Amino acid sequence: MEYYELHPTTPQTRFINKAVEVLKNGGVIIYPTDTVYGIGCDIFNKEALERIFRIKNDDMTKLFSFVCSDLKDISNYAKVSDYAYRMMKRLLPGPYTFVLQAAKEVPKKLWTKRKTVGIRVPDHPVALTLVKELGNPIISTSVTNRLGAVLSDPEEIKHMFDSQIDLMLASGFLPNEKSSIIDLSDETPEIIRVGAGDVSMFVS
Repeated sequence: MEYYELHPTTPQTRFINKAVEVLKNGGVIIYPTDTVYGIGCDIFNKEALERIFRIKNDDMTKLFSFVCSDLKDISNYAKVSDYAYRMMKRLLPGPYTFVLQAAKEVPKKLWTKRKTVGIRVPDHPVALTLVKELGNPIISTSVTNRLGAVLSDPEEIKHMFDSQIDLMLASGFLPNEKSSIIDLSDETPEIIRVGAGDVSMFVS
C-alpha cells in the first residue's frame, strides 16, 4: 500500500493526484471524509468494485453509497424531486447519505431491490477533490474491522489493510461516527440511520 499523510487544513495536491491516478487505473483507495475513513474506487470499474465487496466480506446485494462532487452532479446519477433538491441544497456538503431513485447511468450492482442508491457529498476537501479530478463518483463504504466496528486510527487502518488496498490518504484521527441516512426516494422522507448530521427537520 502506498501511504501518504495529508496536512489537515491544506492537503497536499500531489498526494491527492496520486490517488486519482490509482483510481483511474482501476485501483482501490482509503480516503478521509467528514465522518469516517472510506474505502473507494471508481463506480464504473467493475473489477475494482468487486474487490471492495471482497474486502468488506459483503455480498453483492449490500447497498454501497457513493460520493458526488455537488448537487448538480447528483442529478446525473439519481432522480431528484423538488423536495429532495431543497433539502439537499440546505444540508450539503455535509455528513449525510441520501437514498434516491437510481438513474440508469449508475451500475446496477449499486442498486437496491427498490432501484435506489445512496449518495454522499461529504464536507471534506479530499473526498470532493478526488471526485472532481477523477470525473466520476467514487464508492464510499466505511473502513471497519471484521466485527463491523469503525476504525479511526490511520496506523491501525494501515496495518489491517496494507495488503488489500493500493493507496491510503491519511488525515489523522477522524470522528468515529457514520453519516445520517435519509431516504428521499418517496414523497415522505424516512430516517434510516441517525448519525453525525442533524435530522430534526425530517421528524414530523
